[in-house]
Amino acid sequence: MKIKFSLFFYIVLITILSCKDSKKTDHSAANEHHWSYAGETSPEHWIEIEKNSDCDGPSQSPINIIHRDVDSIKKNHELKIQYTPSTLISEVKNNGHSIQFDFEPGDSINYKNETFFLKQIHFHEPSEHKINGIIYPIEMHLVHVSKAGEITVLGILGEEGNESQLFEFFESFLPIKEGAFKDIHQEIDLSNLFLEDKKYYTYNGSLTTPPCTESVNWIVFKDPIILSVEEVLKLKSNMPINNYRNEQPLNGRVVKFNY
Repeated sequence: MKIKFSLFFYIVLITILSCKDSKKTDHSAANEHHWSYAGETSPEHWIEIEKNSDCDGPSQSPINIIHRDVDSIKKNHELKIQYTPSTLISEVKNNGHSIQFDFEPGDSINYKNETFFLKQIHFHEPSEHKINGIIYPIEMHLVHVSKAGEITVLGILGEEGNESQLFEFFESFLPIKEGAFKDIHQEIDLSNLFLEDKKYYTYNGSLTTPPCTESVNWIVFKDPIILSVEEVLKLKSNMPINNYRNEQPLNGRVVKFNY
């Protein structure tokens, strides 16, 4: 009889503990949020989700660049593009927020006498930055990091027209499922973007995704590159719909136009 009672007590105890663990797991899952571009985890709620982020800081990105309000200055060679025809892409991945191409050490830019190394390229559709209120079909971000950990991002807007060989190369590795990645280890020639010849805007901003880190150097090129409608649609089909952050206030920041 004692054996039966002990067995019964043991079963009841295990059942109670299991229920508690189950409730704890369910509660944790219910409170485990990750930022996105829609619903309760959209950009408007990032500061609620990412408690230790800069997402409510005074110098956030993206912005609407109003050309008549910028300070126009002649180029003084503070930006030097040092891309070569033999840049190596290490891999491509779908991180659930964008398609991202990671680079092996090599290409760099020099901005304000500091070298920033190209780390990755990713895309937003439609564009995050606006120029005179105009939203472009796509925006490409080239993210560079210095040895000190400082960040400079080149923002290149894209509009629909003729086919782009560069985007054909990028999209040759698509489709790719969310959370997946592909090793590439192939060369790409970014020098044919001819960025050193283009006019651009500069301002002090932030990353456009959490943790929205501030003190990011932004260089947004005025003239868009051209790619086909089909290329835009193919890239769009591999990313979340409308993966862009809403426009952020300038808060007295000065935007410069380098021509």
